[in-house]
Amino acid sequence: MTNRPEPLRILAPTSFRQALSRRSFLQLGGAAAGVAFLAACGSSESDDSSGSESTTAGTSGATSGSTAGGASVLGNYSNVINQSSGTLSMYTWGDYNDPEIVGALAEAALGVSMKVDYYGSNQDLITKLSAANGSSGFDIVVPTGPYVPMMIELGLLQKFDKTLLPNIVNVDPLYLGQAWDPANEYSVCKDWGSTGYMWNKAVLGRDITSWADFIATTQNEASGQTSVLDSPNNVTGMYFWANGIDWTTEKTEDLDACEKFLVDEFAQNIKAFDSYPSTKIAEGAYTSSMIWNGDARQAFVRIEEAGGDPTEWAWALGSPTTELWMDNYAIATGSPNPEAAHAWINWVLTPEISIKDLNYHGYHSGMKDIDKLLAELVPDLVNGNMIFFADDEVATMRTGAVNTAEDRIVDIMNKVKAKAGG
Repeated sequence: MTNRPEPLRILAPTSFRQALSRRSFLQLGGAAAGVAFLAACGSSESDDSSGSESTTAGTSGATSGSTAGGASVLGNYSNVINQSSGTLSMYTWGDYNDPEIVGALAEAALGVSMKVDYYGSNQDLITKLSAANGSSGFDIVVPTGPYVPMMIELGLLQKFDKTLLPNIVNVDPLYLGQAWDPANEYSVCKDWGSTGYMWNKAVLGRDITSWADFIATTQNEASGQTSVLDSPNNVTGMYFWANGIDWTTEKTEDLDACEKFLVDEFAQNIKAFDSYPSTKIAEGAYTSSMIWNGDARQAFVRIEEAGGDPTEWAWALGSPTTELWMDNYAIATGSPNPEAAHAWINWVLTPEISIKDLNYHGYHSGMKDIDKLLAELVPDLVNGNMIFFADDEVATMRTGAVNTAEDRIVDIMNKVKAKAGG
């Protein structure tokens, strides 16, 4: 199915909306285009920092019951928390929630013990759920917006019971009613962000100012020391963004050119396919990395914690264009604990919990009055410019789409991995 223009839905802070609304549109995908890619992509074989390890959340992180700004996160919203009990299983992107929020605080507030498993791409998520046919054992999943219609069509998501989600009123209406789920029957905004690159200035001796630069350094100074996201659409997107092509293109000639370049000229320079490279960056494993903005923000902290010098590193948003994604909480079909799943999502939609999570993962969480909440709860927010983008930056972002090119995109990724030895 081809893309269709949609009315503008600006995924930006309040201060950025007016200027953007006059000059850009987000392209959203329609219904699912087909699912042959499910047989091709399988589970991720990326580096273990982007793999599918499982953590028992109750044993991870600290046990403090306060936000980074010092306000209590227990008790203030107890009247709107749906009490539950038992074990709750979530399948999500790596290192994507404050460990306390999927650990001690969830247990204290809701009486649930959480188990969290990770994937590196939407394709991996859909493959896993499709293969399980409603018996995956997962309760909560976190798909990116344009994949929601496909997942609904495949019967992978169950409808919300909105009587169990009263805190949805805390979400800014700007982030509700997106084209992929206009009535928010199956999904609700978790957060949104974008993609760029990090590089070691001390090693490369130059700046990376565009996707063309990232490609060039990967083929030269950073060859064999570069990671790219373990996500088919991002890897092909990099080529399209660098060459001024709409990354949702369905044109055969565009896809052919992309495949030829990535497989024949680029793949052999890739060290790893890593959707969460911040830990390996801190360990010195990479000289440059394609990276989502929140993970890049965490990388600076981890470099310092590992005894490195974060000032040797730089981050930039992809240029001249890059992606805009919005991830969403949803409940998997066959969820063993649907009431607990609703309870946890509802709890995370309380402002204090949402802002606490934002301060950890580094992505805009879509709360109403977010500027005021940050001033109250996290007045010393670090690297806020990596979370809240200037209006000229937001104007360069484009959302993805699930269209007739999806199978080909996955096939290209498989060939790139094979050529890279990944």
